[in-house]
Amino acid sequence: MQVGDILRKKNARVVTIRMNETVGIAARLMRENNISALVVKDVVRSEGNNTAAGMFTERDVVRAIAEHGANGVNVKVSQLISVQRLVSCSSSDTLDDVRHLMNIHHIRHLPVIDNFSLAGVISMRDIAAAVDQITTSAPQAA
Repeated sequence: MQVGDILRKKNARVVTIRMNETVGIAARLMRENNISALVVKDVVRSEGNNTAAGMFTERDVVRAIAEHGANGVNVKVSQLISVQRLVSCSSSDTLDDVRHLMNIHHIRHLPVIDNFSLAGVISMRDIAAAVDQITTSAPQAA
């Protein structure tokens, strides 16, 4: 199974945030959309373009509060992400390849980028659900 197979079954809408927004805004967006990660877009480099500069997750919210206390909500998203090491995949990657990428980088969400354009986001939960579906629909040995 490939990443594209999962994306076709998911909501096509990808929630994004700009690098110059705050942790407070990011946390509110995640809560409003019942998600645990946002794709970060660089306003300068990707204006009118559909590319990702990074990922911002619930872990980043926790880190901001742990490091800055209550003022963590005012920290810019750009201060907490590493744009130099954006890890991504393509819709043609296999689930095994993506799971391996997530494991070696200790991450749970990957932007899916096809032809330099953001196609979606895949999570460890998406992969686990797909694997569960494959194993429960496979014929049982007698």
